Amino acid sequence: MKMYSFTVAVAALFLLNQQQDAQNIIKKVEKNRYSDNKYVVSTMIIHGRRAVRKIKAKSWIKGEEKSFTEYISPARERGTKMLKIKDNLWMYSPSSDRIIRISGNMLRQSLMGSDLTYEDMMEDPVISSHYSSVILGDTIITNRKCWKIKLKARTEDVSYKKRIILVDKERFVILQDERYAKSGTLLRKVSVKKMEFIQGKWIATHIIFKDMLKRGKGTEFIINEIKYNVKIPSYRFSKSSLKR
Repeated sequence: MKMYSFTVAVAALFLLNQQQDAQNIIKKVEKNRYSDNKYVVSTMIIHGRRAVRKIKAKSWIKGEEKSFTEYISPARERGTKMLKIKDNLWMYSPSSDRIIRISGNMLRQSLMGSDLTYEDMMEDPVISSHYSSVILGDTIITNRKCWKIKLKARTEDVSYKKRIILVDKERFVILQDERYAKSGTLLRKVSVKKMEFIQGKWIATHIIFKDMLKRGKGTEFIINEIKYNVKIPSYRFSKSSLKR
């Protein structure tokens, strides 16, 4: 009985250390990608059943709670705008000249036919706020040494109840993210194809999003330009800016 108790205690201590180490890693990941303000020009390449579509956008992002995105090409998408403030998301369509609040079941819909949903856009990037974490082991992906970490939701207001992430041991960038439903079904897989060192930060500049419940090659998200600590006028994060 004493030997059993000792073994359980050692196992519990090992698990606690793994959890603490995982939390420290996650904190470094968050620190690496955080910025007060940033401006991003991006291209989304959607590999559909019949054709490939490219959508270009520019975004202004303030901290973790505010973002404003304007789509600039192709012509059919030009002028479409989205505003996120905390847990609220609004979309403006120039064809209807209307502002729509995206909420409820609408959040689970595909973003412009891509492998992302509006819910993915609303996901809080601060992992440590919503997930407990534990290191599962070490692995290698794209010739980079990584930690394999399991994330388990500790709050209800998250889209994915479990995630398995691979974190670059040197650069503290998430190179792969498998996102699961409560049932254990793999819903979405995110894979980094390219990293760049920009303004003192390692960031993923070419990412593949794949809806695992659909056929196809997924959606590529490419960062064409990024600037940190830019000045953003306050009016940018207002509903009135959607119709400007």
